[in-house]
Amino acid sequence: MFRFDWDDANSDHIARHGVTVEEAEEAFNGYTLELGYEVVDGEERVEEVGATAKGRILDLVTVLRGDRIRVVTAFDAPRTMRLEYYRREGMRDE
Repeated sequence: MFRFDWDDANSDHIARHGVTVEEAEEAFNGYTLELGYEVVDGEERVEEVGATAKGRILDLVTVLRGDRIRVVTAFDAPRTMRLEYYRREGMRDE
């Protein structure tokens, strides 16, 4: 399990996308498909797709701050990303 960095700024931001803190953590803690990264203000932001316990597929952008993961944003993954996630998730070893 990862430790997360939450405050009003990032939890309110994902809430505007209809995502809860719990859903973002569930999606990140399971199997994720890394889509890429970019450096913003000296921090490496990683984009990943993951599933919640109820099967909602989320697009997550995170940064590592010390020993914690900070979710910058999270929202429902577009259809093409969901399909790629399902394809790759089905191919992984259990």
